[in-house]
Amino acid sequence: MKKTDKGNILTIIGIVAMILLVLTRLLLTHQLAEYSLVIGIAFFFIVEWISKTPKEESGLRFNTFFADLKKCGPFLWLILLAISIVDIVLGTALFGRQYVDHVLGRTDSILDFENFLVLTVQLIIGALGEEIAFRGFFTGKGMKLFGFWPVSLASSAVFALAHLASGNTAVVIFDLVGIFIDAILYSMMMRKTNNCLVSTVGHFLMNMIGMIEVYAFFW
Repeated sequence: MKKTDKGNILTIIGIVAMILLVLTRLLLTHQLAEYSLVIGIAFFFIVEWISKTPKEESGLRFNTFFADLKKCGPFLWLILLAISIVDIVLGTALFGRQYVDHVLGRTDSILDFENFLVLTVQLIIGALGEEIAFRGFFTGKGMKLFGFWPVSLASSAVFALAHLASGNTAVVIFDLVGIFIDAILYSMMMRKTNNCLVSTVGHFLMNMIGMIEVYAFFW
């Protein structure tokens, strides 16, 4: 069996495993759903190793990082900035403090909101891990087999579902739709650059802007 065939089979296995694990979130079985992140990260590196992916084609490249940042263009970065602001503003306009409490509630077990420096480091690490799994592996490897939009929509839906938390139905739906839209934008960054470090920057900036808004107006 060719290396590419092995890589393709492993990609399908990894994607299916991630989807099945995240689906357990519907039962609020958090312990299983969280393993999807580990699976995605592990399979990213396994597929790159099995396929003998050249460094210049890797979905995780440090040497071309700054050049890849420019590939997204100012328009996409402005959209990210606008959505990160509109999300909190619209969410609080519709649901008041309840929306902010919901977002904080689904993250307070893994983030330290009392220490801004520690929080920043946690957001960087968290964004990098999620981007390797969902954009570097799920989207980046998957789109080579099934095309960009089918995989982008699927990975974004799974990514949103991975953030499901109990709460007011309308608030939960609004939160998941916002996460889904964010994920589509991260996928577009991955498509333009084939470098999940770039989508990590976008992911981190959106999270950080949201946290700054929370600190400024709701803390």
